[in-house]
Amino acid sequence: MDKFTERQEVLRLLNAPDPEERLANLAIIIGGEEQHPEVKPQYANNHIHTIYSFSPYSPAAAVYCARDEGLQTAGIMDHDTIAGAVEFRKAGKIAGIGTTCGMECRADLSGTRMEGRKLNNPDQAGICYMAIHSVPESGFARLQEVFGPLRERRNARNRRMTENINRLMEPFGITLDFDRDVIPVSQYENGGSITERHLLFALSQKILEKAGEDSCAEFVEQKLGIALNETARERLSNPGNPHRIYDLLGVMKAELVGRIYVPATDECLPFRELVKLADEVGAILCYPYLGDVTNSVTGDKKAAKFEDDFLDELFEMLKEEGVRGVTYMPARNTREQLTRLQELCRRYGMMEISGEDVNSSRQSMICPQLADPQFEHLVDMAWKLVEREK
Repeated sequence: MDKFTERQEVLRLLNAPDPEERLANLAIIIGGEEQHPEVKPQYANNHIHTIYSFSPYSPAAAVYCARDEGLQTAGIMDHDTIAGAVEFRKAGKIAGIGTTCGMECRADLSGTRMEGRKLNNPDQAGICYMAIHSVPESGFARLQEVFGPLRERRNARNRRMTENINRLMEPFGITLDFDRDVIPVSQYENGGSITERHLLFALSQKILEKAGEDSCAEFVEQKLGIALNETARERLSNPGNPHRIYDLLGVMKAELVGRIYVPATDECLPFRELVKLADEVGAILCYPYLGDVTNSVTGDKKAAKFEDDFLDELFEMLKEEGVRGVTYMPARNTREQLTRLQELCRRYGMMEISGEDVNSSRQSMICPQLADPQFEHLVDMAWKLVEREK
């Protein structure tokens, strides 16, 4: 069995339907290793998505892949849910790596000095993403209680966006059924969330069925009228590409979200309520810095301006509202952006937490930039979060 086939079999076992089966398989796989992965202590990642929001990896599979790439600590970060955290923590104990648990959500900026501003949300002004880091196990149930109704409200909007997709795809004979096509590619029935990525993943499946893998790029360009760059065209045309559906999803997210998007309203907590909730469960609420985008590393964002023109004012607001930290991804920004960001974190006494937002099979769990002395404190912080949650 070649290495790729062997890895696919491992992931099949670790993505089994039942969490306890996944954990049992993880113990067997690690227990049967003839050689342990090389340890790379200079790296950490606190922003790994799982199947409970959108990802090719169950919590057990995410831990395995993180360890397989050399990480000694890893963090879960799902959208609007922390349902995978218990499994993630148990998997970390089996694998012998430190774990930290959090969740990502959106907040309504009304009533703050950033009301109506476009911050780190490419799709909607006045609504920002926030990261609830380092949630102790005692806080898991409370977060699920609060976000359960919000996930339901989000699904009402997801259904409207599915209708928008169907209007766009009608000329090509493609139709999505939310209950039949979208819910099954999620963990909604197990406390997970459904995001725009789930809608576009289900659409990508339909496109591949319609066009065939060999003609996928041609269909996207000639039928959908989406201009592909050279990299995307090569990936979608490559017959041996194991990541094709995630590459197609990236194109769909970059090009179609603006055409199908329905604004989020009552599914987003007011900013100040979110600050109180994070404090209530003993977590660290962080603002995820996006920064002006030129060439998107992951291919799922268009070039656009975000917070950089008013970053000083944003930090003032975060401090006065009680936000305790900033999370950022060194691979996605320029050194100038990150140096400025770090200076502001120090000036306003903000914790710095890092992670690379893994939600595709193409992505690595490792951010190479963390080996740079400028970012080594981010690895130290990852371990502080692990110890804090113990």
